[in-house]
Amino acid sequence: MDELTFGWEEWVALPELGLPAIRAKVDTGARTSALHAHDIETFGPAAKPKVRFNVHPIAGREDIAITCSAPLVDRREVTSSNGESEQRYVIQTTLDVNGQSWPIEVTLTNRAGMNSRMLLGRQALADHITISATERRLQPELSYDVYHDARVRRVAPKRALRIAVLSREDNYSTRRLVEVGEARGHTVEVIDTTRCYMAINAMAPEVHYDGKRLPRYDAVIPRIGASITPYGTAVIRQFETIGTYCVNGSAGITASRDKLHAHQVLASKRIGMPTTAFAASPKDTSNLMALVGTAPLIVKLLESTQGKGVVLAETKKAAESVIDAFRGLKANFLVQDFVKEAAGEDIRCLVIAGKVVAAMKRTGADGDFRSNLHRGGSAKV
Repeated sequence: MDELTFGWEEWVALPELGLPAIRAKVDTGARTSALHAHDIETFGPAAKPKVRFNVHPIAGREDIAITCSAPLVDRREVTSSNGESEQRYVIQTTLDVNGQSWPIEVTLTNRAGMNSRMLLGRQALADHITISATERRLQPELSYDVYHDARVRRVAPKRALRIAVLSREDNYSTRRLVEVGEARGHTVEVIDTTRCYMAINAMAPEVHYDGKRLPRYDAVIPRIGASITPYGTAVIRQFETIGTYCVNGSAGITASRDKLHAHQVLASKRIGMPTTAFAASPKDTSNLMALVGTAPLIVKLLESTQGKGVVLAETKKAAESVIDAFRGLKANFLVQDFVKEAAGEDIRCLVIAGKVVAAMKRTGADGDFRSNLHRGGSAKV
């Protein structure tokens, strides 16, 4: 590498941590390097521990925080210049100065009172570096403006995430989520939704589990069963209040579990669907059916899943009988036009960020107009 001369303070970058510009104090009297960090948490399996932390790269700008994570190298006792000792987590990362890069070890500590967010000790100063202790910023100057640019987030390094899956069942889909997440280097923890409990307050909302406060998660993947929708969505709202990213938000899950609500949302976005009608009064049965059209008609319970509570009424009389029966049970339901041309088939699409990323065609069992897999249907990707 080319020779470099450092002053007592320099601009450096830590690209693997997503820190493209940071001011570092060069201190040859210190053996180890230190990075200002807060909210430090370890996570992951004991064999491959990781540490996650936040960094305020700009002194005095607490509103700008970069979340970082890295493999944990060690935990060591470090004595500061004022003689105080503390246990610090140690990580290894890449230091970048003027286009040259090399690996260094860094301890994590709170340097909130320091203008320089980082201290470079002797171990980080490679053989090709000369120190000029009376000068300052001899290497190219970097700018904090990069932290206000959306490009910083787009090119942020991929880091290990701590992910929670809210699920009561140890089923195939949950296991696959864990397997795929861990294969990508993330830590995935399965949490029983019904065993979560919440501390609701304005200053420090929390979610607790098994006698302990749950840690901060980078993301939560809800796998909420229909039977626990009210409590499950309350738990998700609590994570949302904390600021955790939830793959499926509480509002979306609530809407999807209520067929009337879901159809109203779809209609508001001009998404085509079979003609649908809803009424509360038994006096409106005839008018309700007239809104949809002639028989055959579909009558659905609002909160049914897996094809349960879905009835095909071949005639007007049959539709009236089904509606009367549902009303006798004080059940909410809707009436839809029957799309005969579908022939018991439908296509389900998985949409992420407005794009279809996967789809499957479902076909109902012989003689069944419902395409639900739980009713004996089949699927083709």
